[in-house]
Amino acid sequence: MRQIWIPKAGPPEVLELREVSDPLPKDSEVRIRVEATGINFADIMGRMGLYPDLPPMPVVPGYEVAGRVDCVGKQVETDWIGRDVLAMTQFGGYSDVVCVPENQVYTRPPGMSAIEGAALPVNYLTAFQLIEVMGSLRKGDRILIHSAGGGVGIAAIQLAKRIGAQIIGTASAGKHDFLKSAGVAHCIDYTTQDFEARVLEVTGGRGVELALDAVAGSSFSKSFNVLSPTGRLGMFGMSAAATGKRKSYFKAARAMLKTPLLKFNPITLLNENKGVFGVNAGHLWDQNERVSGWMEALLDYYRKDEIRPVVAQTFPLDQAAIAHHFIQDRKNIGKVLLIP
Repeated sequence: MRQIWIPKAGPPEVLELREVSDPLPKDSEVRIRVEATGINFADIMGRMGLYPDLPPMPVVPGYEVAGRVDCVGKQVETDWIGRDVLAMTQFGGYSDVVCVPENQVYTRPPGMSAIEGAALPVNYLTAFQLIEVMGSLRKGDRILIHSAGGGVGIAAIQLAKRIGAQIIGTASAGKHDFLKSAGVAHCIDYTTQDFEARVLEVTGGRGVELALDAVAGSSFSKSFNVLSPTGRLGMFGMSAAATGKRKSYFKAARAMLKTPLLKFNPITLLNENKGVFGVNAGHLWDQNERVSGWMEALLDYYRKDEIRPVVAQTFPLDQAAIAHHFIQDRKNIGKVLLIP
């Protein structure tokens, strides 16, 4: 099989294509011939040496795949063989063959392509946890979605639209037409506008019930400021620490120093009737029953045509470095995938 490895921290060019023998599934695993692999910002931060959960290098990144089962372990029913599936992988997804525990594999609904399947797990589970599980978004609420043109952003837009919330999104100006067509009521160009002032302006000073922020640093503080009473801030990333393509301790430290830890103290939260929470779907591997319930809900939304993954572009597996550049150059609207 072919795999993409991170041999050492660095720019996209450090990624290496290697060939190794096909793996055999363990007793409780299925083996998947991969047809599409999702790329996530965690992969990029891992390649830069900034992702604390990454195993020691060299390592194969990748959290999600879709394809067809061709082999199963001794404890797995053989009716999995030949089934079109999507799966969550705890690293190792940048491969054309993977072995995955059975409880992390899901049958794709009729009509769902491998490309859609690989675009769904991480982004939509993250958005589901942010909006429905912890964010408690309701019909008529106002929601601020940062990086609205990215994979999680578009998933969040679709889930918020399904609920009937009013959506405000931040993105560069070139993405606004798409976002408006997707259901965003107010688009804010974060490169030229102060999103804090604009959110308060378009909401008549009322603010939002939920803000989703993966930028970190001062953005967390400003997102907190635009919360209405009983509003919640959902934090799910730290892209401000990875603005270049190589690891920078200075940028990471600056993002941390600008994070408003003092503002999130219990007294402030009590007095302002606001909440702050964090989401990292990659830390829920021991919560399989819960996560499986969320995934089944998402697959049901797909069957009802209430959500549809948006794919910005696909790249051959051996062009993983080009795909990472594409994302870090902020060219994508939606998900970017590798095709073995």
